[in-house]
Amino acid sequence: MMKSELFVMGKDTILDQLCERYPSLHQIRGFIEEAAASLITCFESGGKLLICGNGGSSADSLHIAGELMKSFEMKRPLSLIIKEKLAEVSPDRGTFIGHRLEAGLPAISLAANNPLITAISNDIDPDLIFAQQIIALGKPNDVLIAVSTSGNSWNVIDACITARAIGIKVAGITGKTGGRMKDHCDILVNVPEESTAMIQELHLPVLHALCRIVEDNFFNTENAEV
Repeated sequence: MMKSELFVMGKDTILDQLCERYPSLHQIRGFIEEAAASLITCFESGGKLLICGNGGSSADSLHIAGELMKSFEMKRPLSLIIKEKLAEVSPDRGTFIGHRLEAGLPAISLAANNPLITAISNDIDPDLIFAQQIIALGKPNDVLIAVSTSGNSWNVIDACITARAIGIKVAGITGKTGGRMKDHCDILVNVPEESTAMIQELHLPVLHALCRIVEDNFFNTENAEV
């Protein structure tokens, strides 16, 4: 069976599709491409993605972590080595697991751990709910995607500052102005809208495009055959 057109990709095709559907994003296409490249380098180096945001952006962080941790638009079979190891540990159940599990890319939403977030808020400072997690989890090969429609959320800004201090590259996903956060990002993807609703309407396709580019890089079998 032939792959659908959606699956025969490449970075340029994905970005072309994105800008065709959302023409206003053409002006920041280069920054989206740069953000995708940073994620690919991160995962190739054994790093992980950390994501943070508030409100709707918090929901986006959970959403995008989910798209990376399992298959999104492509099949992601486990490597033969892992399948064989599973079968060695348990010939019956291990073989079943090996055929069902999918390869994943490590991505953590810093908005996901409510007990920890409330403890940090109560014991340390509410603005440091993401920064404290970065101190505990972050490594220099990691990337932080910081999502803020205004770019002025102190807990997200503090996360960016903390990430850069320990050598983590920061990609900010913001609105038109970038807010205060723009001074603390290595890559700024500032979608050209100013109202919260309109900004969020563009954040999701940008984040999906990043996931598609990354997935295409690691799991498109046509890429592997070149």
